[in-house]
This record gives sequence, structure tokens and C-alpha cells, in this order.
Amino acid sequence: MKKIKYYNDNKRVVLNFTEVYCKNETEVLNSECFKDVFGRFCDSLVKHQRVDLLYLLNLVNDPKNSFIDLFKLLNVVPYSEINNLTDSYHEVLKNRDLLYQLVEDFYNYWRKLERYSLIVAKLEEKGLQGNVFIDANKNFTDVILKTYRTISEKILNKHFPIYRQLPAGINASLLISDLKWAPQGSIYEIFNDIPGIESVMIRPPFISYSRINKRTGIYPEVFENPLIGVKLDPNEYLCYPIYVGSALAFVYFHRDFMAHGIALSNLFEFAPWDEIQGKKPNLIYLFGYGTESSSFYYDESWDIYVGRAPLDKSVDYFGYMKKMLLTLYNVKMIKEEGLPIHGACVNIVLKNGMNKTLVIIGDSGAGKSETLAALTACAGDDIVQMHTIFDDMGTFKIKDNEIYAYGTEIGAFVRTDDMASDYAYKEMDRAIFLNPDKQNARLVIPVATYKQISKGFKVDMLFYANNYDNSDEIRFFKTRDEALETFIRGARMAKGTTGEVGLVESFFANPFGPCQKQEETRALLNKMFDNLFERNIPVGEIHTRLAIHGYEQKGPEAMAKKLFELLYK
Repeated sequence: MKKIKYYNDNKRVVLNFTEVYCKNETEVLNSECFKDVFGRFCDSLVKHQRVDLLYLLNLVNDPKNSFIDLFKLLNVVPYSEINNLTDSYHEVLKNRDLLYQLVEDFYNYWRKLERYSLIVAKLEEKGLQGNVFIDANKNFTDVILKTYRTISEKILNKHFPIYRQLPAGINASLLISDLKWAPQGSIYEIFNDIPGIESVMIRPPFISYSRINKRTGIYPEVFENPLIGVKLDPNEYLCYPIYVGSALAFVYFHRDFMAHGIALSNLFEFAPWDEIQGKKPNLIYLFGYGTESSSFYYDESWDIYVGRAPLDKSVDYFGYMKKMLLTLYNVKMIKEEGLPIHGACVNIVLKNGMNKTLVIIGDSGAGKSETLAALTACAGDDIVQMHTIFDDMGTFKIKDNEIYAYGTEIGAFVRTDDMASDYAYKEMDRAIFLNPDKQNARLVIPVATYKQISKGFKVDMLFYANNYDNSDEIRFFKTRDEALETFIRGARMAKGTTGEVGLVESFFANPFGPCQKQEETRALLNKMFDNLFERNIPVGEIHTRLAIHGYEQKGPEAMAKKLFELLYK
């Protein structure tokens, strides 16, 4: 995407500021992209049968070009003088209110697009490019606002009494550069021409709508490299380098999935540019290529875990981006004798000086995050510090004969439907909003530092989250086998977060690695649970009641109070 001037469809526009950058209103109105976007806007009026605005457009010949010429005139001369310069717009100018509505609707159409910019990093400007990168996007926003206001105020024949500094420019901007790491002649050479993301700037609130809003199925392992025969157009792909847990991952995503690529910035640690030059990744994910179903593969000769997803609307949901990366990492952890945990983990420091690490295991929609959020609220000032180690996926490792918990993500992919009503508003300044007014609305939000999730915390309590039994008690397991039966069964009532319905089960509540590697995972489970019971670590089952009508918030709140009482014992 380093050479194209812009890319535009009916959902997003990507502007290459290195190739073309509009510094003033005249350059905006003369740009190819402006003409393209306005043409698509006119087509949308036909699609939605906007009779009033179509009447106005049809007052001139070739409306898509004629109205752009009118905007250019309005940018430099008063409304009343246009008829003196040309009689082409005589009838249009009689309809002042409709013309203002056309401009306003076009402006809103532009702002509803996902808007991205690219800037190619230049080696000779390394010391300045951070400032240039930020200033270029700020100045572009100012130019767009000025263009809109100049034309609108000419039509209204007055200045706006109120000026709103809306995010009318770019939603997110990417500083990109060459990222070559694979030897010539290798299967991975196809990635050498794909530019990597060196820096990201997001202008909140960042809101994206995907074509679907829930995930289905799991990722099967295949035994032939899914990159065989792949040919990539460098104008269509970008690479986001991240750390998934301790693993370096290169995520190559198609421009049609730009929003999912951007959302990675709130969920995983960015891999610094100077650390990855010429370095082989541990994980590779090609998101958006071909028609083959999603799958993963372990390339033993290169020691690389490879995932691939099709270029299809069936994976147009951030869950498909996130969960494959977790699958790749979890399979790697299993090979290294780490136990992947699908759950939430917090380290809590209480006012009385007590320090405990609490882990809750459960599949999607079990109530893990909701219970911990309620715990924070009910504890109030009694909790001095509460560090999130992981909100969705982590790893248990044995060190010095004790079990330590490590995180995989620095962020959380939070379902807002079951959170407190003000939760989303509190996080608006740094969250990425996905389908905010739909069922299974989500936020992607940073919750921890990479140093924090990588440190390792000794596990003091372990619970399974039961969201379907109508109980407000905590049940403790007396034996390892009794506990394993519940944890391995992985039962939950589906909450609409996936395509599943009713009471469902998944191996160890984790379809992302353990499900595909059950034999190896069972050996690790036996080893870990032996350790827990030998050292008398409390292992139990909490009842969040998240799937019981009327208890979506009351259930986690009641269980949070029980957990808080337990912490003080």
C-alpha cells in the first residue's frame, strides 16, 4: 500500500499521505479521492431514494462533476456572486436550503466512513517523523473542517454560532516501512514486500461496524503449510508486528479488514521497530486471503506457527482476528509445557496488606470479566491495587514447584451488554468500539502493561465460572479428580457471544489450543492440579448466574461480594 494514492470503497477510505497530501481547501476539492467519495455519496442517494436531494442533483448536467465545481466556486466567492460568473447553477442556487442539506449529508457520509491515512517512514527523517506523523494528521483534520465550514457558511450566509471540533479528518493513521525478514527462495519470501506498521495514531472515539458480530467454530490444525501457492499484492496488505504473550507475531491483514488490524493496538503489545528488524517471528497470521477455511499449521523446520483466514465476510469480526492468534500461541505454549488458561486473572493488594492472585476459568460469556469488574466496585477502598494479569487468555507455568500465571494480552475484548450501563462511557477516551449498538457489542481496551503480564504471579485461588446454575454459593472441590471433571467438561450456557445456543461444553473451556491438543493438555492438567491440591490451594466453582434472566448484573455482583469476603480470610 506504499505506492497507491488512495483506496476507497463504501465502508472505508485509505489515504496515502506520502503520495498525495492536501494542505488546503483547494487541494481537497481538486483531489481524485474527493471526487470518488462524492460520486459514491451520490450513488448512495439513489440507493436510499433521497428524492429531495436527487431533485437538486438533477438540476444540472453531470451532477457528480458539476457540484464539485460548485463547491470550488463556493470556496472562493460569495454565494450571491456565482450567478454573475456562470448561469449553470441558477436553478440550484434558488434551493438554498436543499443545497445546505446536500453539503451536510455529504459531510456526514464522509464522517461515517472509516478513514485511515498512511505515511511511509523515511530513514533520513527518523528523528522527526514522530512529530511529522502526528502533525500531518492534525493539519489534515483542520483542512477538512475548514473546507466544510467555508462552504456551509457561504450557503447559510452567516457564521456558525457554535463550532464543534468533530473528528472529521482521520480516525487512525499508520506510519509504515519496509519489513524484510525472510530469506530469498523460502516460502515466507512472499511477505518481504508487505510494509510493516512502525507506529499507530488513533483519534478516539474509534467506532467500527463489522458485517457479523459473533464468532463460530474452532480452528483446525492442518498438516500442509497453508502459505503454499499464496501470492500477495503489496498494495492490499499491511503487517502489524506484536507480542502475543512472549511470542513475536507478524499479523498480515488485508485492507478490507483495516479496523481489525487497528484494534490489535489496544489488545496486544506493539513490537518495537528496532527489536524486530531481520528477526524471524514465532507466529504468522495471514488474515484475509483466498477462500479456504481458517486453519493453522506448525512449520517444524522453521519453528513457526502459521494461521490463515479467508478474504470473506464470514470472518469480518474482530473475534476471528484475536482467537486465531491465541490459538497459535496456546499450541506453542502446550509444546513448551505451559497450560493455556481461558479465563481472567487479577493480583489484588488489600488494605490489610494481604496480596492474592485470583484466577477464574470459563469459556466466552461465563461471567469472568463481569465478576471481576463487580469485585472492584464492591471492594471500593479496601482494594489498594488490582493488577489485571489477563482478561481472557493466560498461561500457567510451574516454577520452583509453584504455579505462576502469565498473561497473553495487554487488553480486553469486553462484551458491554452485561457490564454496568456507564462502563462504555467511562472508557470512551481510549476504547475501540465494535458494533456499539448491536447485540454482543464490544470494546477493545488496554488493561495492563506488558511488563505486568510477563512478570508471573503465584496462583492463590482458582475457580471455574458456572453461569447457568441458580446458586449464590462458592463450591470448593475436595479432590483433584472432582475438580478436573468440572474444569475439563467446560460447561456454560451460551450468551450469544458465539454461534452456539443453549448449554454447551468445550474441552477445558478452551477451544483455542487445548481443544486441538487434548492428549497433551490432559497431561498438563494432571500435573498442574496435582500441584494445586498438594499445596492446598483453594480450587472451586463460582456461580455468576450471567445466563439466568434477571441476574445478568445481580449474579456477578453477588458472587463478587462472596469472593471479597473470601479474600479477607
